[in-house]
Amino acid sequence: MRKKLMRDNDLDLFFSVSMTTRPKRFKEVNGRDYFFVSKEEFEKLLDEDGLIEHVEYCGNYYGTPRKPVEDALNSGRNVLLEIEVNGASEVMEKYRGIYTLAIFLMPPSAEELERRIKLRGSESEEAVEQRLEQSKKEMELSVNYDVCLTNYTVSKTALRFTQAVKNRIRYCESVEQGLPIDPDYVIKRP
Repeated sequence: MRKKLMRDNDLDLFFSVSMTTRPKRFKEVNGRDYFFVSKEEFEKLLDEDGLIEHVEYCGNYYGTPRKPVEDALNSGRNVLLEIEVNGASEVMEKYRGIYTLAIFLMPPSAEELERRIKLRGSESEEAVEQRLEQSKKEMELSVNYDVCLTNYTVSKTALRFTQAVKNRIRYCESVEQGLPIDPDYVIKRP
């Protein structure tokens, strides 16, 4: 879905590549899918306040490097973070206000989520079970997000995601220009 979003020039998106200590999966590319680093490298960046958010998830560290995000924001771009719920909670707390749009992607069902994880073929049965158990807890947190989208298909979800972002951009532009705002547009989490 990310590829579809990044092709939409109206969104002016900068994709923030996360950092992780987990092993690289087949076909993943360092610097494109993740920055794959050692635990020591990750902890060093963490000590230097070089991460916007971080979390330990299923035995590995994940985090968002601060500098690329701040550089993109300072240049006026919209930043896309693809992160899990604990990291998202950190970001939602640090970057409050109308310019932050939190979108939760929900699987159509637990069975479909399990099928998708197993289809990747990159995790042990134990890791799959751990992810499924974690996902149940995460889905309960979807109420904390501005928008919740059920990910039935990549195309439909990308279309709805794009519309949610464009609606927020229009709202922000109206506020900045002092124009009337759509009274039906509700910001759930200012």
